[in-house]
Amino acid sequence: MAKLTDREIVEGLLARDNKITRQFFFEDCRPLMLSIMRLVFNYPVEYDELINELYQYIMADDGAKLRQFKYRSTFCQWLKVVAIRFFIHHKNNMIDENSQETPYDSGCNATVDSAAIISDRIDVECMLGMMENKRYADAIRNLVLGDVEPEQYAARIGVTVDNLYNIKKRAMAAFSAVAIKYYGYGK
Repeated sequence: MAKLTDREIVEGLLARDNKITRQFFFEDCRPLMLSIMRLVFNYPVEYDELINELYQYIMADDGAKLRQFKYRSTFCQWLKVVAIRFFIHHKNNMIDENSQETPYDSGCNATVDSAAIISDRIDVECMLGMMENKRYADAIRNLVLGDVEPEQYAARIGVTVDNLYNIKKRAMAAFSAVAIKYYGYGK
């Protein structure tokens, strides 16, 4: 099946078209949803079960939540935010019977902050995945995002520390170019 436009996806979901729903959630959008699930849940979760719950959430009341999508972003970007918030809320409602913690959140900002952080992490990982030079992406993951000491990382990849700083500089320039494309500023 050909790649669907955002309008075709939304209209297909609202029409409860099984073919479009299956293609979107179980093929096209699956990598995004899996990465969100890995970031939100620190324990194994069932993909089909959570996607079913997310689908029911956006389709409730004749698709009231889905009808809030106004085409100001891509549908996947919109759904990413909705899914992160939904999964975080869903996670907070799942109580371990052995837990001594209260099920109530001390403030509603914790969910928004967590959702924003997770969304940013997903965006960064997507951009790193778009980088052609995987060595540059690895350097950013280790030196910028990770806590790896430059001396340790330089030894691990077999370069001098001075050379590593040059690699990092070129990696950041490449990452900036990808970020500009990713957010649509390079048009």
